[in-house]
Amino acid sequence: MSAPDFIRALIADDLENHRVRAVKTRFPPEPNGYLHIGHAKSICLNFGIGNESDGATCNLRFDDTNPLKEEEEYVRSIERDVFWLGFSWHGEARYASDYFERLYQFATLLISAGRAYVCSHSLEEMRQHRGTVTTPGVDSPDRCRSVADNLDLWSRMRAGEFGDGELTLRAKIDMADPNMKMRDPPLYRIRHVSHDRTGDTWCLYPMYDFAHCLSDAIEGITHSICTLEFENNRELYDWIVEAVKASLPADDSLPSTPHQYEFARLNLTHTVLSKRKLLELVESGAVSGWDDPRMPTLSGMRRRGYPPAAIREFCDRIGVAKANSVVEVEQLEACVRDELNRTAKRVFCVLDPLPVEIVSFGDDQQVVLDAPFFPDDIGSPGSREINFTRHLFIDRSDFEATPPKGYKRLSPGCEVRLRHAFVVKCVGFDTDPNTGAITRVYCEHDADTLGKKPHGRKVGGTIHWVNQSDSVPLELRRYGRLFKDADPGSAQNTGNNKIESADQPLSARIDRESLTIVSDAKAEACVGKAIAGECFQFEREGYFVADHRNHRAGHPVFNLTVGLRDSWIKTKTASQDTTDRRLSTTPSRSKPQPQQKHRRSEQREQNRRADDFLRQREQFYLNDLKLTADEAEILSGDRPTAAFYDDALAACNDSSLLAKWVVNEVMRESKALGDDPESISRLGLPAPFIGELVNLIHSGDIASSAAKRIFAELVKCGADAPSPQEIVKRDGLAKLSDPAAIAELARQAISSSPNQVAQFRAGKQQLLGFFVGAVMKASGGRADAGVVREVLGDLLCTDL
Repeated sequence: MSAPDFIRALIADDLENHRVRAVKTRFPPEPNGYLHIGHAKSICLNFGIGNESDGATCNLRFDDTNPLKEEEEYVRSIERDVFWLGFSWHGEARYASDYFERLYQFATLLISAGRAYVCSHSLEEMRQHRGTVTTPGVDSPDRCRSVADNLDLWSRMRAGEFGDGELTLRAKIDMADPNMKMRDPPLYRIRHVSHDRTGDTWCLYPMYDFAHCLSDAIEGITHSICTLEFENNRELYDWIVEAVKASLPADDSLPSTPHQYEFARLNLTHTVLSKRKLLELVESGAVSGWDDPRMPTLSGMRRRGYPPAAIREFCDRIGVAKANSVVEVEQLEACVRDELNRTAKRVFCVLDPLPVEIVSFGDDQQVVLDAPFFPDDIGSPGSREINFTRHLFIDRSDFEATPPKGYKRLSPGCEVRLRHAFVVKCVGFDTDPNTGAITRVYCEHDADTLGKKPHGRKVGGTIHWVNQSDSVPLELRRYGRLFKDADPGSAQNTGNNKIESADQPLSARIDRESLTIVSDAKAEACVGKAIAGECFQFEREGYFVADHRNHRAGHPVFNLTVGLRDSWIKTKTASQDTTDRRLSTTPSRSKPQPQQKHRRSEQREQNRRADDFLRQREQFYLNDLKLTADEAEILSGDRPTAAFYDDALAACNDSSLLAKWVVNEVMRESKALGDDPESISRLGLPAPFIGELVNLIHSGDIASSAAKRIFAELVKCGADAPSPQEIVKRDGLAKLSDPAAIAELARQAISSSPNQVAQFRAGKQQLLGFFVGAVMKASGGRADAGVVREVLGDLLCTDL
């Protein structure tokens, strides 16, 4: 977390003041559907808290009190999803049904104490007699029934003498209570239906409000964390627990008196997060199932290739608040993109293959190229061999017979570089005599440009390609957003001033173009060995995952996970929206548009005009500290930002480097919490620690990769973060500059990659980056990159 949220702050206070000795939370899903991204927020919160202090635990408890809607399939799917997200629960999974006998006895005690009664009103009659916010409810005629009569009816209800809904057990509280939840709410209902775990033992089932709080008390839960829609239920939660405690005999007690705390649920644009509505989509056939990759369910996201780490990061970024708000789905997609950028191997895939013949290559000629899976700045070693022959495929969109002005891909007479290979020049093409479509392109290659720049000329661009003879045919499923509308559950204008009813079936609102299938894509050979669930970046196309359901040997099927960048263009009409999208509807945390930047700059200027202090800070930053005009303008734009920089500066020896870190790194993280001045304060980041971090960079004590790692921990832990010096000492992050130690790591990297060594010595100098990445990874990012390059330059040119 960027900073302790209000729930964690409450828990910390409870621990500090000894109101609780050990924190115990629980995640209590109803097994009546699959979990979705909204549940992920609650999972991360409850299980996260359950792992953060000594003795803390988190239970998984299924609220299985409504057998009409519950299925074993849902139980298993929930367990899989929690594990997949990276969490485990304390002990065995628990069920509300484990406590049915105890709950029945608690209800009996309330009846005996005159605090509950059997009512013959139906649920509809209860609603009619409940009153309104301004008028009290009407007492049930059964409210004055004697305790003995109530106990007699209660035992007969358990024996099955009455039909469904014929009688109900209600709490006796106050029909004039301002909180309508307290107007004699129902505690038990009759349902003659078999239960998955208890069979036909019971025909009485507790209501959620009764079972939930008492299950918490039985399990010793200290903090019952739920979403805001249960805020009005909190008074009833406390009443039931206290009433049962007061009714217990002296030799019996509840393990805890839990308290309920509410936080804002997740609301996501272009998304429906109602299990009832998601079930409607499944049952109507509008989607292929709960795990359809367009669904916001965790199983759907898993099948689409969303990494669990990205979902956890998303939940960290959005934080835990007290007020409901709507989060843009772009934030989730940006987290997915950030994680896959770090972990997904880069390979080639051509979506719309166009044959290319390299006429300067012999029919049997072949060059084996070594292509890294990751660029140097990612630092992950590993590569694959790709064959370059006379016959290739490029993407049809990368060739134009009559190119428009500024076109930088392949066209007659023009050159491009084939990624990781040669520069080629188009010398001709064939067309279909009937349609005029391009059927084949002819090129010549420049043999001197393998890994080198062409001498004396510029090349238009770089395009990807695959070798025809060993290419793998793929089926690609390009998934977009299920709904175009930002709020698909509300009434909406569909054009021509026609307003659709919110009661319209949700299936009628889905984007019919949210799934398109490419059946003839071609990928390089290594993709044919992928296993289900393996993710790749298809260069220039997007991130794709081998489909869990349909991918198999001989028939590879890949799903689009997310595009490489924000390609979701907001337009005024649906037709424009469809036209402007290419592969994906997956935006990222994109740079502010110029107009947006201009507005922010204007606001900062207004702040300075109204505040002498800010004007003085701007002049100080410019004239005394010699910061750039942009840095001074941003840092003096509001008091929280200026205060943060000044506090960090007090612990820092390099004002210029500090300014760059605050402007670029700190403010980027703060903007994830909101585009307002106070967001940098909400970040909870100790400013002196940033000054200390910059000092470590300035002095050369840590490498840049270690600095980023330390900064990430500072952001995550906020006020609870250890100092940068402590992190360096704890994790051994001090920069490694000793040439002898680096040489040992370099020898290991060289000896484990003989093919790459041979290619480097044969002239493929760009492989130096491959070896640098291997050494950096072996050193945990601590090695001095400059020393690494020097040492490798010597060792690669000599026999070890």
